[in-house]
Amino acid sequence: MANLPALAPEQVAFFHDQGYLILRQAARPERVARLRAITEQHLDETVAPVEYEAQVPYPNAPSSLEAPGGHTVRRLLKAWDRHEEFQQWGAHPDLVRIIAGLFGTEELCLVRNHHNCVMTKNPQYSSATLWHQDIRYWSFESPNLINAWLALGEETAHNGCMRVIPGSHKVDWEPERFDELKFFRPDREDNRALIHQALRAEMKAGDVLLFHSRLLHAAGRNHTQACKMALVFSYRRRDNAPLAGTRSMEQSDIPMRIEQEAVVML
Repeated sequence: MANLPALAPEQVAFFHDQGYLILRQAARPERVARLRAITEQHLDETVAPVEYEAQVPYPNAPSSLEAPGGHTVRRLLKAWDRHEEFQQWGAHPDLVRIIAGLFGTEELCLVRNHHNCVMTKNPQYSSATLWHQDIRYWSFESPNLINAWLALGEETAHNGCMRVIPGSHKVDWEPERFDELKFFRPDREDNRALIHQALRAEMKAGDVLLFHSRLLHAAGRNHTQACKMALVFSYRRRDNAPLAGTRSMEQSDIPMRIEQEAVVML
């Protein structure tokens, strides 16, 4: 088991400079086991709502729901509403306190309209996720949100772990460096030079990757025989409101409370 105290100043500085931070063994093994068991049950029973690989225009995804592998699940949507175990993790006082420290405020909301899911990469029919910023389809007064990615198993290059471009969240990119779907274009020489600087965010079960919503990231396919799973929630400052009339305000977000008692284990 690992204690998870408040972040050290150098960790906060690293996140703001690099755009990401990995917290090793942040969640207890028994918590990970419970979350994984619920995920496996919901995958086995295809508990709605889900997103299928065939529904996204990513490389190697099945061409349609009727094609081989067409009903391969890519995401279990609306994690907050699926099970109280997911809620307990997303609102855990230690996790919220750490994210609040990165934002510099105790007034937070957990976002329900974006992420709020279990990301899966299944063997054989998993797609590759191209370089992108999460904020590309999100609509808030400020593009500054933080994502918390909890690995429910090992994440390596072999099963499609995330890759990140450090510091890319601080750049105001020219629109032409992205394609019509807002993916970072690897056919441009200037983009390729940055992609060559990418790092793998390899993790073990219980590790948490915190990353900025403007950070450029990508992920490969799963070439193993086991499904890769990660529970992902996003957070915003409470004063960073979603824009009216956009998908970012379809569901009400969840206000987070900073607990005062000293809970040091997730």
